[in-house]
Amino acid sequence: MIFDTDVLIWVQRGNEKAASLIDKTEERLISSQTYMELLQDAKNKKQHQLVKNFLSEYGFEIIPISENISHRATVYVEEYSLSHSVHAADAIIAATATENNLVLCTGNKKHFQPIKGLKLKIFKPL
Repeated sequence: MIFDTDVLIWVQRGNEKAASLIDKTEERLISSQTYMELLQDAKNKKQHQLVKNFLSEYGFEIIPISENISHRATVYVEEYSLSHSVHAADAIIAATATENNLVLCTGNKKHFQPIKGLKLKIFKPL
């Protein structure tokens, strides 16, 4: 399963439900877009290292953005940005899931639901 950024942020904030979900998931994947978002939210090098340690400890694999992912994300932005406000970052994450035939786990149903062919697992943190 590929995880959206929000689920990992819930874990970092101490949400036991999010941590339990990840613990129960054998294949733990994220898009390189998610990795960049996690690093971008860090305020200093120490927090960067905490992000890296967190991903390593949980055994996450980072899926790089390929040409196919980039193309599909562009199509998603063309198709859904005006009608459903799908942003480039979410399009890249969705395209990563779709191109790799993975289920995307997210708490942001609104961001991803309009995308046809995307398999979703909706996470509810509370």
